[in-house]
Amino acid sequence: MKVCGFTFVRNAVKFDYPVIESIKSILPICDEFVVSVGNSDDDTLQLIESIGSPKIRITHTTWDDSLRQGGRVLAVETDKAFDAIGDEFDWCFYIQADELVHEQYLPAIVEGMKRYKDSPEVEGLLFKYTHFYGNYQYVGNTRQWYRNEIRIIRNNKEIRSYRDAQGFRKHDQKLHVKPIEAYMYHYGWVKNPHLQSEKLRNSVQLYSKIDIEELIQKGELFDYSTISSLGIFQGSHPDVMLDRIKSQDWDFKFDIKKKKFKLKDALLFWVEKNFGVRLFEYKNYKTL
Repeated sequence: MKVCGFTFVRNAVKFDYPVIESIKSILPICDEFVVSVGNSDDDTLQLIESIGSPKIRITHTTWDDSLRQGGRVLAVETDKAFDAIGDEFDWCFYIQADELVHEQYLPAIVEGMKRYKDSPEVEGLLFKYTHFYGNYQYVGNTRQWYRNEIRIIRNNKEIRSYRDAQGFRKHDQKLHVKPIEAYMYHYGWVKNPHLQSEKLRNSVQLYSKIDIEELIQKGELFDYSTISSLGIFQGSHPDVMLDRIKSQDWDFKFDIKKKKFKLKDALLFWVEKNFGVRLFEYKNYKTL
């Protein structure tokens, strides 16, 4: 069995993406890792080169910033990285620049890939998600945070990244997947508030021509306290994240007992917490 990791990245230094930690978190179980480096305004290329692993293969792309409809450019860049993977690989392990896998889950991931390698009906493997928010202590616990997503796919180039790199589809049909007992840790909402503002300013510009300055004046891009509900993280972080966590240079505290729900959201939250069912959940996959 051969496995190739892949990701895309641009301006990782400027917007403080943990892309080095991201790549290193799954590199041990990859035979090769394709990193598609986009045209950047910083030292992103040098950052990726600093990993110094012979497994890393860097490709270069120029982003089409006119592809703003639904953040389409993100899917296009994902597909570029995927298409650079050679035919000799069985599985392709996608990870975004703000996602990591804890080392405790690597054996389960490898076991899942081996188990379904010769089952062609299984087109991908489904991960559970933990979304950190504000700092490394709090996690999102409401329905605004997706609970699962596909991160390992077969090396079939008929599979394409969907919408804004949300997941994958084949011929615009949902993939048939098997869930595995592994979590993806998402750190996209953990950053110094100033850098978070800058990152979100850039991200929104990939989608539309929203008046960013007006949003910033309202505090919608960096005021973590406006979140409706959070929980406390009970586990441990990946080893490759520990230095970054120690260097946290901002403070954020949240009273997890307080909830800021509208009536409908409060009811849905109550049902999920008491019965473990997320009503009306959107799923971009079909589980086998």
